[in-house]
Amino acid sequence: MHKLNAFYRIIFMAFIVILFTGCNSNTSKSLASTGQNMMKQDSLNKVIARGKYLALHVAACFHCHSHRDFTKYAGPEIPGTEGEGGLKFDTTELVGMPGTIYSANITPDSATGIGTWTDKEILRAMTQGINKNGDTLFPLMPYYDFNRLAKSDLVSIIAYIRTLKPIKNAVPARHLTFPISRFYNEAALLKSVDANVCPPRSDQVKYGSYLVTMAGCNGCHTPDDKNMLAGGMKFNAGTFKVTSANLTPDSSSGIGGWSEQAFLDKFITCRDKQGYNYNPGKQNTIMPVVDFSGMTDGDLKAIYVYLRSIKPVKNIVVKFPN
Repeated sequence: MHKLNAFYRIIFMAFIVILFTGCNSNTSKSLASTGQNMMKQDSLNKVIARGKYLALHVAACFHCHSHRDFTKYAGPEIPGTEGEGGLKFDTTELVGMPGTIYSANITPDSATGIGTWTDKEILRAMTQGINKNGDTLFPLMPYYDFNRLAKSDLVSIIAYIRTLKPIKNAVPARHLTFPISRFYNEAALLKSVDANVCPPRSDQVKYGSYLVTMAGCNGCHTPDDKNMLAGGMKFNAGTFKVTSANLTPDSSSGIGGWSEQAFLDKFITCRDKQGYNYNPGKQNTIMPVVDFSGMTDGDLKAIYVYLRSIKPVKNIVVKFPN
């Protein structure tokens, strides 16, 4: 009997070992799978967070793809219109605009937005100026600039845009006075953005140049190719007219006399609602200062360093023309 009990104890212990080993194996697999999923989700969250920062505060996508309230300083976006598009651009707003153009709905709405677009189609529109239907976009959409950005940053922006609330807003068709082919230069575009990289933050001149490209500063502050960022472009926002500033380090007409802190103060004042929640009347600006104020101090400093490195151009600008 004693031997029989010992035999059963051995069998029982063997069963427990097998059971524990089996459970431990399944548990390990389950934990590994959960860990992998958490890592994937964490990576996705970081990509979306990066895209949100870039879309809101550097590329400032919504200063064109939303509606803005110019009864407040710098025309902050009207809450609830983020990404819905429909903002009108014509000769009333910008001298020399060849017709009437409306910003696109970039929310994930399937009927009027980009809800049915693939990531590849969105990337092509952003970097090649060709939409889902194969139509050429007017370069008010800064695809010549985005064509130089790191693919990882572009993908991050796309990931964030996909998280927007879908808004049903059918945007009117554009009406150009000249063929779109006159404004499209395929030779100036890289065929692929795969090799593009974001410069290291340690190289402030190159990194600052990268941020200036993403922010589209040239689009408003460069009157021609010879006077890069020298300002002088005139805009009409209806209740006020304004001319873009000279951003070159010229001491008499640009920012040559600006300290780094003075440059930062131009933006960080608008981090507080009190900094823009007032009506400046004819002393307003179309520059999305409220959006750019969300940039980190480090990024703003890099932009300052880059602007101080470019060629000074003497171009006296009358900021508020009659």
